[in-house]
Amino acid sequence: MSRKTKELPLLEKVTISDVAAEGKAIAKIDDLVVFVPYVVPGDVVDLKIRKRKRNYVEAEAVYFHEYSSKRVTPFCEHFGICGGCKWQCLPYEEQIKYKQKQVVDNLTRIGKINMPEVTPILGSEKTIFYRNKLEYTFSNKRWLTLEEIEQGVTYEQMNAVGFHIPGAFDKVLAIEKCWLQDDISNKIRNAVRDYAYEHDFSFINLRSQEGMLRNLIIRTSSTGELMVIIVCKIEKEHEMDLFKELLTYVADQFSEITSLQYVINNKCNDTITDLDVHLFKGNDHIFEEMEGLRFKIGPKSFYQTNSEQAYNLYKIARNFAGLTGNELVYDLYTGTGTIANFISRQAKQVIGIEYVPEAIEDAKVNAEINGIKNTLFFAGDMKDMLTQDFINEHGRPDVIITDPPRAGMHQDVIDVILFAEPQRIVYVSCNPATQARDISLLDVKYKLTAIQPVDMFPHTHHVENVVLLEKR
Repeated sequence: MSRKTKELPLLEKVTISDVAAEGKAIAKIDDLVVFVPYVVPGDVVDLKIRKRKRNYVEAEAVYFHEYSSKRVTPFCEHFGICGGCKWQCLPYEEQIKYKQKQVVDNLTRIGKINMPEVTPILGSEKTIFYRNKLEYTFSNKRWLTLEEIEQGVTYEQMNAVGFHIPGAFDKVLAIEKCWLQDDISNKIRNAVRDYAYEHDFSFINLRSQEGMLRNLIIRTSSTGELMVIIVCKIEKEHEMDLFKELLTYVADQFSEITSLQYVINNKCNDTITDLDVHLFKGNDHIFEEMEGLRFKIGPKSFYQTNSEQAYNLYKIARNFAGLTGNELVYDLYTGTGTIANFISRQAKQVIGIEYVPEAIEDAKVNAEINGIKNTLFFAGDMKDMLTQDFINEHGRPDVIITDPPRAGMHQDVIDVILFAEPQRIVYVSCNPATQARDISLLDVKYKLTAIQPVDMFPHTHHVENVVLLEKR
């Protein structure tokens, strides 16, 4: 006999007071902290508690008594369901205000360091259609909202292409229009979907791993080039014939596509990093461009997904580095070497280190394409590569630029940076919390002298932050 779930209480007429982490808002009832998505400060709501933790609860707004004067109407029909763009209900000027507050709060509460005044956040000129890459998922299980289930809504077609629903890995929300990428992305996705419907293509069942169509990746660039990659599962010869007919249809319908590629993925996961990518039509790459530098982007290459703001981010990093042309610069977590190659004209030499070997090969190619002779790139785990022996061999850096993943830097890396004692450290971060932690560890030898937040992802809670640390 199953245990009866205890009904959690309803909190009535609660005023939302602030914005919290992970894109949620916050309310306080006596000593109880409540986290709520899709509401804004000033909303007065009834809250249904969904999860109770030791020090807080998570809740959902089930009724609005009063809408905040700060609230705006979300522009996307999928708002509140797909799990992305959670701040559409906040005006953009409010979004960036809270992002700046997030940076300050992390530096003061986690870093616990004396800090200079934070330069006003650099907002994104584009707040829609700003991404250069999106990945869609096919599924034979279309997500139905609770309202649709209660109303008995049925769809003739239960296959869907769109985004995964948080907490339901095997279900996909059917996307009609996404506002994150140039509208050509919507046209291509919907055309592939309609062709698949018309020709009775099977969509993957993510539990049983049966079905042909798996993923659709679309990359655009500031140079006007367009890459499309379709990922499928092929187990029978006739399926390959059908799939190539789909590729031919896409190529014929969209002359804008400069790179049409495909991947056969018969594994039980969606990663393609270990799989071959096959060229169907056009080039096997596209290009991005900054200040006359061209960066080759392949189907597996990493590149900042907001091209315009990436340029601004790199300019800030270069400015903080204070280069005169005589410096040896270490670029840690260099990725495909974008920052390293971007700053190379102002440095004596730049050494880039990155964990992913394929990314380092891209970095070398990009240096060659642009005729850059003063960069060196090394592949390996940062904590294993950046050692005292490495520094003794290649020289003590005058400047270190570091752009680690969300987890921040390993303690071993911080120890070697402290050993190297560069004059300046430029720390670029997509997670101000781990950045603040690392800055506090560097504080023994370095003073925080400049802070510049940058908004790369409008309508989300994510924020990039660039800081300058100078040797005491």
